[in-house]
Amino acid sequence: MADYLVKTGRRLIDYLSDMGYTRTKVKQLMRHRAVEVNEKAAQGYDHLLQKGDKVSVRKEKRESKVVKPLGIKIIFEDEDLIVIEKPAGLLTIASETEKTKTAYYQLNEVLKRRSPRTGERIFIVHRLDRDTSGVMVFAKNEKVKRTLQEGWKEVEKRYYALVEGRPAKKEGWIRSRLSETKSLKVYIDPHSEGARLSETRYQVIKAGGEYSLLDILLETGRKNQIRVHLSGIGHPVAGDKKYGAKTNPIARLGLHSYRLLFKHPVTGKPLRFESKLPASFNRLISRS
Repeated sequence: MADYLVKTGRRLIDYLSDMGYTRTKVKQLMRHRAVEVNEKAAQGYDHLLQKGDKVSVRKEKRESKVVKPLGIKIIFEDEDLIVIEKPAGLLTIASETEKTKTAYYQLNEVLKRRSPRTGERIFIVHRLDRDTSGVMVFAKNEKVKRTLQEGWKEVEKRYYALVEGRPAKKEGWIRSRLSETKSLKVYIDPHSEGARLSETRYQVIKAGGEYSLLDILLETGRKNQIRVHLSGIGHPVAGDKKYGAKTNPIARLGLHSYRLLFKHPVTGKPLRFESKLPASFNRLISRS
């Protein structure tokens, strides 16, 4: 389901045409009762929309939009935001060596193909590491991007972390200062004035023999923060060779962004986006 928030009153068919749907497609969607206005089936394509109305368009077979073969799923969209589930192994933005296998590039391509006339584009709000999967939010204009970034400290950011071993404490608060080497490795640095304060809270969901599943609340958003902090207490994220992991049981980094909770930057409406625990995490912890 694609959701759109109406900013100016106009006919439904004209509004959807501007969003990239052909008039023939709009009429086809209407016949299949696939268009809703304020969560009720639209009665006609001449329906006059009002500012603030919510228009929802259901895709065929109710499937999420997927960018193949990279696996991005769009889980929410309106005129200001687009929220996705990023798969592990995909960069957020381009690097010196990789330009197209990124969430940013792939999502822009989706918008170009879907609405070539509108010139839609996205703006980076935050990042996930290449090998971290889960929920990400992008802005559709610079004002929304700035608003989200300025209030990012207030966003609830939660992760599942699959770690080696069993933490001695069922829950804890890790607070330290982080710096980065010239080779881009982050480390705990209690002495440097330039080191940045970082805070991570964790709670053990399930502890097995070799691995434990943790619920992580990110209080600050430093680069590689969770990975460095968990390594620092002797329980590196599974598959994280860079920060001391000795095993790679699920052939990927055991880190998944599962919840973002924040207020809509334009309407102020509370928004909550969640992603399920990856099946590979669940299978491994169930065997431990």
